Amino acid sequence: GKTDVGSVLLQPIWDFVTSKEHLIRSPFYPVLFSFTVYMVFCLPYLALDALSCKIPALKKFQVQPKARPTLSMVLHCLAHTVYSHLVFIFPLTVAYWYWRPVYLPLVAPKLHRFLLDIVACMLLFDFQYFSWHLLHHKVPWLYKTFHKMHHKYTATFALATQYSSTWEMLSLGFFANVSPILLGCHPMTEMAIFVIHIYLSVEDHCGYDLPWSMHRLIPFGLCGGPSHHDLHHEKFVSNYAPYFTHWDKLFNTLAQKTAKKP
Repeated sequence: GKTDVGSVLLQPIWDFVTSKEHLIRSPFYPVLFSFTVYMVFCLPYLALDALSCKIPALKKFQVQPKARPTLSMVLHCLAHTVYSHLVFIFPLTVAYWYWRPVYLPLVAPKLHRFLLDIVACMLLFDFQYFSWHLLHHKVPWLYKTFHKMHHKYTATFALATQYSSTWEMLSLGFFANVSPILLGCHPMTEMAIFVIHIYLSVEDHCGYDLPWSMHRLIPFGLCGGPSHHDLHHEKFVSNYAPYFTHWDKLFNTLAQKTAKKP
């Protein structure tokens, strides 16, 4: 039979993942995976925050150069993340693990299916989050009760990504998890989507517009990026979609930062 290029690329990775089956099947795995991936993505940006006062060249990449998170802000957000993972995410992931047993097929997904499913899930989540987010800004009770906490910081930094109310964290976790189930994604695709979600949400809040930021890699202004989301935290009245820009364009809620004066 014809060898699928995708299988050649994905199968060795999937074989490595399935070789760790005893870990993946543990009820502790989802919460540890979630927390570890989040911290791994946050740490480089926290290092940049620490270095920015010593290396002036970093200032040009900062979305809000005058703002810098204090140690107490960082520790406060970290404590909140640890608390959320232990008290809410852990019991829920155990219940989910019990309800939907881990299924690890031997064969990796086909590359085209893997990539299409990732794009489809990101687009579906983007729509779900945009609708949820817009609603929580337009209905004062929803904003005050559930979403206001996430707006504590008008200049965002990496660890502020998961600084949100339990309801917000769980509902967004639900959207992120339900999309791959609805689309019947392969477990490898589910894992990849989960990692991409965490990476993009940290990038959105990191406070740095770097040359490899997603919106610079994807053309035609299809993605928002850190400046786009930072403006939402600064002004509260625009840029509700998490990753892409099409819903904000459609609803006329898109705003862009004015170019910095040289």
